[in-house]
Amino acid sequence: MTAKFSKTGITAILIILTAMGSCKNTSRIEYPESKKTDYADTLFGTAVPDPYRWLEDDMSEETAEWVKEQNMVTFGYLEGIPYRAEIQERLTNMWNYEKFSLPHREGEYIYFSRNDGLQNQYVVYRQKGEGEPELFLDPNKFSADGTTSLGETGFSRDGSRMAYSISEGGSDWRKIITIDAVSREIIGDTLRDIKFSGISWKGNEGFYYSSYDRPSGSELSAMTDHHKLYYHRAGTPQSEDVIVFGADLKRRYVSGYVTDDGRYLVISASVSTTGNELYIMDLSVKNPVLKVVVGNFDNNHYVVDNDGTKLFIFTDMNAPNGKVVSVDAGNPSADNWKDFIPETENVLSVSTGSGYFFANYLKDAISYVKQIDRNGNTVREVTLPGLGSANGFSGKKDDNLLYYVFANYTTPASIFSFDPSTGDTKVYKQPVVAFNSGDYVSEQVFYNSKDGTRIPMIITHRKGIELDGKNPALLYGYGGFGISETPEFSIAAAVWLDLGGIYAVPNIRGGGEYGETWHIAGTKMNKQNVFDDFIAAAEYLIANKYTSPDYLAVRGGSNGGLLVGAVMTQRPELFRVALPAVGVLDMLRYHKFTAGAGWAYDYGTADDSPEMFRYLLGYSPVHNVREGNAYPATLVTTGDHDDRVVPAHSFKFAAHLQAKQTGPNPVLIRIETLAGHGAGTPVSKTIEQYADIYSFTLWNMGIRDLK
Repeated sequence: MTAKFSKTGITAILIILTAMGSCKNTSRIEYPESKKTDYADTLFGTAVPDPYRWLEDDMSEETAEWVKEQNMVTFGYLEGIPYRAEIQERLTNMWNYEKFSLPHREGEYIYFSRNDGLQNQYVVYRQKGEGEPELFLDPNKFSADGTTSLGETGFSRDGSRMAYSISEGGSDWRKIITIDAVSREIIGDTLRDIKFSGISWKGNEGFYYSSYDRPSGSELSAMTDHHKLYYHRAGTPQSEDVIVFGADLKRRYVSGYVTDDGRYLVISASVSTTGNELYIMDLSVKNPVLKVVVGNFDNNHYVVDNDGTKLFIFTDMNAPNGKVVSVDAGNPSADNWKDFIPETENVLSVSTGSGYFFANYLKDAISYVKQIDRNGNTVREVTLPGLGSANGFSGKKDDNLLYYVFANYTTPASIFSFDPSTGDTKVYKQPVVAFNSGDYVSEQVFYNSKDGTRIPMIITHRKGIELDGKNPALLYGYGGFGISETPEFSIAAAVWLDLGGIYAVPNIRGGGEYGETWHIAGTKMNKQNVFDDFIAAAEYLIANKYTSPDYLAVRGGSNGGLLVGAVMTQRPELFRVALPAVGVLDMLRYHKFTAGAGWAYDYGTADDSPEMFRYLLGYSPVHNVREGNAYPATLVTTGDHDDRVVPAHSFKFAAHLQAKQTGPNPVLIRIETLAGHGAGTPVSKTIEQYADIYSFTLWNMGIRDLK
């Protein structure tokens, strides 16, 4: 094919929507033609064609024109769906309720974030004692269109100063601004070119942050693989910032944070998303030196807390479900570790507050929490409001009250206060949502994957539905990087339920629901397990008449976008609609962009060995779209400023699908402008995205009237 680009738009493209009242979508779309080249890579003696390599150039006018024309086709199609506006209105109405973040104490104030309903960004407030909350920082004023968002925040030890990062257009590249927390006046330089960074203060003088050198060429796609930790003294120019770690030691991800008592700087360094070195530096002595705690990348570790020189370290070394050990900082190597919170059969995460440890366990993806004293004794199991996800229990050692948030798929996130001296829990903030939880039910089921592995899945739907195979169902998954899918309330999911849909989330391998063993079972040459688990979830829903292939949609983002791309190319007949979002879709080249090489622990790379190359080639979505196959109706979504999973993945996948699709099912790509990987996306854009996704999904299921 040859390219046919028009500088005046694609007025010649016709979108003909026929048979609007029929049971099947018979839309016919004329796509913009995507130029094909003869470009190919040769890997281990195998030539691999890459005809759309030119779409990787995010700085070219040709790519920009392709994006423009694809969006015109996509939005032209979506505008033809008669109930799109109604779905957007439902989303808007349900989204419009007051939301709060967990409060935290800094100096004399309690800080929290609040959204009155439809604000694009949460607003930061603070409150002194029993006084009225006052507006502290309004990110909605960062930009006129709401696309500049608040990122990380950090307060000095006494709460008198604050530093915060901002993201423009959804980019992972950030700026850091320092202010006087009393007067709110800006202090010193705005720090620039910062990426994948926290903000951790040393006393009241300055803070630690992390970044890469700005790459040459495109800042959205150029590789970034040498991370460094810096110290910035407030009020001084950024040019005077000191490199604390990483000047001569090349690591892909570096972070640094100061313990609550201000004594130790803790540094984590890694070459991938799993496994890290651990270092400490005693800031209480003159000329502190770096001390190695763990000198390899074999496991995951972090310092939870300390009592003087006694360190409490979370680790999964010889404990795939996680444990906490104690050790003296004078000789902190693993040979001297002593179990403090031993490993159990359930996965552990840990927080601290009010002088206690809180062990948050996952049992089949459901939370239960134990309060533990400084001697390692269990004080109590915290009584939670129900079965779901509890997060929080974090604060300073002298806090009298702690806070946590609880939610599940049918219960909106409520904030509770917790008195650690008595164990009493009280409602602190409870949202008022136009969603009647009592009308819906969430049930956990277990099914067997292809190899017999038992997989849990939570299925949520309106009470009393008929299991006749005709319910629209949305199957959502992730399955990677040890990330657990726990029950959470989502307005978008609630609207899907309100529309009569079923929402199903399986806890597939590659995640962290059953610890590091579960994660590793879905990595590298075990990755097919993840896809098999997800396919088996779809087959369970079909076999038990929750839905059928004509009414089943599959959705996931990032690594979940890879999941969708893989299962829709392996089993296209199983799904009616496929919704890959910001997906990792070119598995032979993902490690060539930004920090993508850091994902090699999960994926392996095509450069590793002939065996790894062939394995990746066998499931890479971009390379497994076959000529003449009938694929599900597909809406690929991405952002033009996604510098984590570069949009070229989605561009190339969409081009292949459009060129090779057989049958009437549409293949469209929706490219959000001034948007990145997802974090900080304005509420208005999020509502628009879901309106388009749900409209597309239901229309292509043949549903012509909304419930």
